Amino acid sequence: MRTCGFVAASLCLAMLGFLAAATQPASLDGAAPQPDDGRSAAKAETAAAASAFGASSDQPVSEPKPVKKIYIMTDMEGVAGVRDAEQWLGPEGRYYDVGRRLTTREVNAAIEGFFAGGATEIVVCDGHGRGAIDIELLDPRVQLERGWPNGWPGPSLAEGGFDAVAWVGQHAKAGTSYAHLAHTQSWNYVDLAINGVSIGEFGQLALCAGELGVRSIFASGDQALVEEAQALVPGIETVAVKRGTTPGRGDDLTAEQYARRNIAAIHLHPEKACAMIRAGAERAILRAQKEHFGLIVLKPPFERVAKFRPAQAGQPLLISRERHQSSIIALMNMPFNPQPESPATP
Repeated sequence: MRTCGFVAASLCLAMLGFLAAATQPASLDGAAPQPDDGRSAAKAETAAAASAFGASSDQPVSEPKPVKKIYIMTDMEGVAGVRDAEQWLGPEGRYYDVGRRLTTREVNAAIEGFFAGGATEIVVCDGHGRGAIDIELLDPRVQLERGWPNGWPGPSLAEGGFDAVAWVGQHAKAGTSYAHLAHTQSWNYVDLAINGVSIGEFGQLALCAGELGVRSIFASGDQALVEEAQALVPGIETVAVKRGTTPGRGDDLTAEQYARRNIAAIHLHPEKACAMIRAGAERAILRAQKEHFGLIVLKPPFERVAKFRPAQAGQPLLISRERHQSSIIALMNMPFNPQPESPATP
């Protein structure tokens, strides 16, 4: 979810050099050494994603399809300056309107970059649960989508005609170590996996887009999201605008406890974040005009396994398993049937 109460200017300036490295596949250069606390295991898990989904390293000989029409998925938790759920993510929060402005500014920065790189049409989806886009501040050249009456992949993508998908303000998946405000859909998820690969909200849309032949070319959010996106979509252009500092997964917490867990982070100043997003978006579309990247090749059949937190501490996790023989989109739209997890459940 997505300027008040930022870290001191001197600390922010000190962080700029190594946060800028988030546009590269490597982790944050120059960051202070940190205990592992599950970070290596998480990276190994997501690093297997490309091969699990059948992503190919073979480059087609033909030129890539021109990228002109772009769908931007937005959220609030991955925006620089947005700090916690209680005060920032809903209209009852003290800084909700500030968060909406910060979110819209980052989205406008991406829009500027995409148009500068050759885009001719952009649809922006307000993907934050309580709403995050201030339409009065939104770039007037784009259209705003809100609401998915028929589920995944949303009405605009389902209509077709898009060349690429991008994300702004995206957060990492539930259970990610050193992530800021990490979750998947809601705070009650422990994990969501497709064919054994753990994914979050980024991965869900990227997989649906891939089934439609739409490339995933750009994502901005926290550093943990950047690493998640790079593992799932090799070659994707990314920008990190903040870095979570809480280690561990928090799988043993209730949803209420987990919502308060991952609130520690170091943020870029909004102006710096927007400048990096604009540059990254322009790089992404220019690269996409000449480089083959951004499509996940899916291998059916598909199985979805979701694990949910119990209503009360000490109760077993709830697990739901669904399968579809041919379509990731159909699988994503299947209802959940959570049941208490038994000790024998893998």
